[in-house]
Amino acid sequence: MTVAEQSTPVPGIPCWVSLMTRDLRAGQDFYGAVLGWTFRSGTLGEGFAVALVDGLPVAGIGQIAPGLPTAVSWTPYFAVEDVDAATARVRERGGTIAVGPIRLGPGRGAVAADREGAGFGVWEGRTPPWSFGRDRPPASLELRTSHAFDSAIFYSEVFDWASEEPGGCEVGYAYQQDTVVVRQGGRTVATLRGGGDASSPDARLRPRWHVRFRVADLEAATGAARAAGGTVGPPVDSPADGSEAVIRDPGGGIFTVCAHPPDTP
Repeated sequence: MTVAEQSTPVPGIPCWVSLMTRDLRAGQDFYGAVLGWTFRSGTLGEGFAVALVDGLPVAGIGQIAPGLPTAVSWTPYFAVEDVDAATARVRERGGTIAVGPIRLGPGRGAVAADREGAGFGVWEGRTPPWSFGRDRPPASLELRTSHAFDSAIFYSEVFDWASEEPGGCEVGYAYQQDTVVVRQGGRTVATLRGGGDASSPDARLRPRWHVRFRVADLEAATGAARAAGGTVGPPVDSPADGSEAVIRDPGGGIFTVCAHPPDTP
């Protein structure tokens, strides 16, 4: 996809997901086998590749520079009008900035963490039509946190959710489920759920943004992950969310595959 085919996403919505890993080629091989992705070079240099499904971009995979103590992880990026203002709001509300703001190809970005340490990115500029211009984005995002309402306040203040501006994001809270659902244009763009445990030795249970990719056949995807050297958690069935499983790739990146990603809490 060329720069001319890119658009500027609605501020506040998720606009991209990327994996930072230590072996770019091994990452491409793994995700190609598990999710059927193909790859092309991106605009950020030879250490970065864009994953495609049916010719459309779904994610990025970048290589961590040798010697950097960066953890292997999937990171969601949220669109902002001004990355400098957004990172200032993160700091003012007790979050931290790990990288940036810096210029990256067609835009400017930064990598941050919320008050509980869950990592996320902010992006100012044009992007491929990832969560806009499609009937459904290629991935869904779920924040697992110790308290969904407190986290919703943090992100609402950073991204101006619930501002009541035309075309902006709406936020709904289900108290009994400790769940916050963020919608834009009538479509769910992110879910925040309580139950995270910052002291857990299991990285899957600590506060983090989970990237959830749709698959046509959950059993085939998890079988391919095992065959390619990944670690697969037991499938979980939910009447609301469908079937899903958490996978850790050979490099340590954690993601979720789901047969039917949730559109409602």
